Amino acid sequence: MGVSCHLATPLQCWSMGRAGAPGSGGLVSLLSAVPCLSCPQHCTARPGAAVMSSSSAVTPGTPASPGQDTYKGWLFKWTNYLKGYQRRWFVLSNGLLSYYRTQAEMAHTCRGTINLSTAHIDTEDSCNIVLTNGGRTYHLKASCEVERQRWVTALELAKAKAIRMMNNQSDDSGDEEPSSQSDKSELHSSLKALTSKLDDLSTCNDLIAKHGAALQRSLSELENLKLPAESGEKIKSVNERATLFRITSNAMINACRDFLDLAETHSRKWHRALQYEREQRVRLEETIEQLAKQHNSLERACRGAPGLTSNTTGVLNTPKGNVPAIKGEASDEDEETEYFDAMEDAPAFITVTADPKQHRRSGSNLSSASGGHPDDWHLEDNAFHSSPESNHESKRKELIPKKRRRTRIPDKPNYSLNLWSIMKNCIGKELSKIPMPVNFNEPLSMLQRLTEDLEYHELLDKAVKCESSIEQMCFIAAFSVSSYSTTVHRTAKPFNPLLGETFELDRLDDLGFRSICEQVSHHPPAAAHYVHSKNGWKLWQEITIASKFRGKYLSIMPLGDIHLEFHSSGNHYVWRKVTSTVHNIIVGKLWIDQSGDIEIINYKTKDKCQLKFSPYSYFSRDIARKVTGVVTDANGKAHYVLSGTWDEKMECAKIVQSSHGNSCAEGKQKTVYQTLPPKLLWKKYPLPENAENMYFFSEFALTLNESDESVAPTDSRNRPDQRLMENGKWDEANVEKQRLEEKQRAVRRRREAEAVEALEEGNDYEGYQPLWFERKVDPYTGELICNYKGGYWECKERQDWSCCPDIF
Repeated sequence: MGVSCHLATPLQCWSMGRAGAPGSGGLVSLLSAVPCLSCPQHCTARPGAAVMSSSSAVTPGTPASPGQDTYKGWLFKWTNYLKGYQRRWFVLSNGLLSYYRTQAEMAHTCRGTINLSTAHIDTEDSCNIVLTNGGRTYHLKASCEVERQRWVTALELAKAKAIRMMNNQSDDSGDEEPSSQSDKSELHSSLKALTSKLDDLSTCNDLIAKHGAALQRSLSELENLKLPAESGEKIKSVNERATLFRITSNAMINACRDFLDLAETHSRKWHRALQYEREQRVRLEETIEQLAKQHNSLERACRGAPGLTSNTTGVLNTPKGNVPAIKGEASDEDEETEYFDAMEDAPAFITVTADPKQHRRSGSNLSSASGGHPDDWHLEDNAFHSSPESNHESKRKELIPKKRRRTRIPDKPNYSLNLWSIMKNCIGKELSKIPMPVNFNEPLSMLQRLTEDLEYHELLDKAVKCESSIEQMCFIAAFSVSSYSTTVHRTAKPFNPLLGETFELDRLDDLGFRSICEQVSHHPPAAAHYVHSKNGWKLWQEITIASKFRGKYLSIMPLGDIHLEFHSSGNHYVWRKVTSTVHNIIVGKLWIDQSGDIEIINYKTKDKCQLKFSPYSYFSRDIARKVTGVVTDANGKAHYVLSGTWDEKMECAKIVQSSHGNSCAEGKQKTVYQTLPPKLLWKKYPLPENAENMYFFSEFALTLNESDESVAPTDSRNRPDQRLMENGKWDEANVEKQRLEEKQRAVRRRREAEAVEALEEGNDYEGYQPLWFERKVDPYTGELICNYKGGYWECKERQDWSCCPDIF
């Protein structure tokens, strides 16, 4: 009976494995049954252990065992200081840990996801788990230590698997054909090695069969001999074991042959699938390249088409009383295809330039239309009337700098880097959270770019002299547009400031103003800015940059109000910035467009100015980068029409009469404004020589990162990675950038640990507070903003920077 048990159990196990998992299951089960040959006690235990489940399904509410593809369960996640730890449903799958408020949310709403391939897993105590990946940290707590250990094991296994998968992925930016040949040769060599091993096994099998047959013949001869009964039983047992050995070797050979057949079958299938994907990719690249060529040819055809150049001003200005053909139907239809919608109440109007002499003789008709005589240009001789050349030269002659400013920086190195290879994995992500090398930056920080808006500060100096708030509004509108003039060629990204980083610009002696910026928040990134001018105005703002990468374009949305106040009149103006869009991320030359609406409000007089930045369209007959606007008083009566482009100039024309024209295609009735000849408000300064090799910086921008030993140690001028990039040492700048970012992350982790410790002890934790600004409720908008609290210039005068943190 014992012999039959020894013989039956391995055969049953072998047949069970062959039926359950063709090719490899038989070998696994057979190996599991091997101890039965020498230990009868394992006959009933081992077959059950050999049954392996290939399913990774998890029962809802109970975690799967670690090591499976999916791991689910409840954990407590730290949310904030008010709610503390909250129970959340976590799902670990494909190297990603996601969480939901309830299990039902898995079908539609994911509350957050962290990638384990680059995450750091830490255990604080018996129940806590801390996951950190870049700027994201999850503080988790399990119900018990055993549950915590299960999750940690599952997370570590998932992380190791994700790292292996990431390392095995091929580089998409490499040359495809050599990679294909390499893969093919590697595949053939693997199959050849497997075939060689199979031949070796076959040879061994033949030898085993030959010697086994000889052994059995010898045993049969022994059985025929007249031996004692005990010896006969032993010979019979040895004969059975020899038979089992032959079956085992045959099973092993068959399993290896099945494995090789499967490998060959799947390798051919995978090769066909890979080849198909490569062909699809090549076709897609060719299609995109063709679209880019058509894109450029359409642009050239549009710009060079006859009849368009004479109409470049569109509806803005028309020579001497000739009413232009209404083209609102075409342009409005085109604008609907752009990325950003215009405001419903955006002004739709047509302007007609009137003859000043004719309207001077009929002044009685003008009072009712415009609220004043057409000659009421109070600043015609000094403010409005100025040519671009005289304006530029007078600025240079009147404002002679006491300090010699630099006029150039080192030329930009010629490094080639594929933007799409980095951005393709960042679709839908926040731009400030995407790790980018300095190759895509310009050697200025976001604080310096914010200060650069003051390049045309003389517009505000002119606005101080205006007796009329309506005329003053024209200069404010021109100033709001002028801040975009430097962006037309500036496709590079400024450095994201570190938390606590500052930037000062003290030009009180030559330009008449002082400016101080501070990064007051890191996520979301927010900067506070305050400017004081000795010419009678002050400006302050808190700007938060929200940005999203959409695949083919990048949207940058500045959030926050800009405040401007004049001391003498008390006029207080508030407005917001428009959306900037970077196009041709995938293919073609990068270019920037500004689109949206700006509403400037004077909170004292209730005057308003509506500015519309028209999105660029290849099929529109309007000029590119067009800006139009209307200035109205508190009663809604229009007084001035503004027109121009955000990259070149802005003009204003006084309205002398208004009437309603024909309805457009959407049923809206356009207003026809009859105006005096336009006067120049602002014109862009020419770029310095060799600007294309200096990141297209203006003369003003070239001075912003000039070294100054008297500034605070947290000033952007002292940032080492930015300075290295400006000097052309981009490799060293990338290394330094990583060091600074890791240092900032370490400080943030320390603050989070202090917050948790304070919470456990029942104490209040204040968190990070800006050094030079404090949060207060804005009386005009009702929002909480950072206001300058003073003290910076006093510290600079004493050269006492002991209060500044060490961020660099």
